[in-house]
Amino acid sequence: MTGPAVVIPAEYAATHHDIFGDGPWLTDLPALAEQRLQAWDLRLDGEPRHGMVALVLPVLRADGTPAVLKLQPVTSDTSGEPLVLRAWDGRGAVRMLEHDPGSGSMLLERLGPALSSVDDDDAAVGVIAGLLTRLHAVPAPAGVRALGDIASAMVRETPQACARLEAGEAALLRRCADVVTDLLAEPGDRLLHWDLHYDNVLAGGREPWLAIDPQPLIGDPGFDLLPALDNRWEQMVATGDLPAALRRRFAILTDVLGLDRRRAVGWSLGRVLQNCLWDVEDGETRLNPVQTTIAETLLPLGP
Repeated sequence: MTGPAVVIPAEYAATHHDIFGDGPWLTDLPALAEQRLQAWDLRLDGEPRHGMVALVLPVLRADGTPAVLKLQPVTSDTSGEPLVLRAWDGRGAVRMLEHDPGSGSMLLERLGPALSSVDDDDAAVGVIAGLLTRLHAVPAPAGVRALGDIASAMVRETPQACARLEAGEAALLRRCADVVTDLLAEPGDRLLHWDLHYDNVLAGGREPWLAIDPQPLIGDPGFDLLPALDNRWEQMVATGDLPAALRRRFAILTDVLGLDRRRAVGWSLGRVLQNCLWDVEDGETRLNPVQTTIAETLLPLGP
């Protein structure tokens, strides 16, 4: 009971091409969507939505239950999502209803508006902190990437990145890498979401708020804080005291999660390092001022 044919939004097609280049996945996507609609007895129920990687189709199941069909390429960044959604089993996260391992397609429960619609900054940060506490408590399934491997690679890549930056910015990046180097012996063993920002938390019916779009990782909980720090940046700027607002968010997160603040600073600097390395890899020759502000604000609190 699929109904009208699936139309791929032009903006999504352009974004996908920019990220992945030419390839059969995008060309085959309409057929894949139709296949999954038929296989799971779904019909379309609204306009498609998308992020950078996934196409999401609102659908109705055979019994009329609303859901969403999520279609995305199977990559190192997306392959772990069904593993952890199955492990969390709806506890603090969106519930996965169906999964097709061959295509990576998932049928997920349909959720409501994003946490970004909540104006109260303390309340919104508190929601993220509470969800992270629950998500981190679930044992990591086999097959999830390890922070230790990723962090070691980041440290190795830093000298080459620094060679493309001016002296002051290179020094800040090296300092972040030095902090991460000191933490490598204990990278942590908790199940991390890796991208829990305000638009990756949606209102639910069975729970007030649920996490979506994990990019799972096994590591230290401090590595999971940065998305809650660098998103909704303008709201912190508007307070008139950006460093104080940033420290307040950091304090809420570490208090609720019960983290050692110095260690949490260290792994947050690791996220700054990662983001900056990605930017340099993309051709940037200056560091993102949001990331440098976070580093400069947190460094006095840390190791």
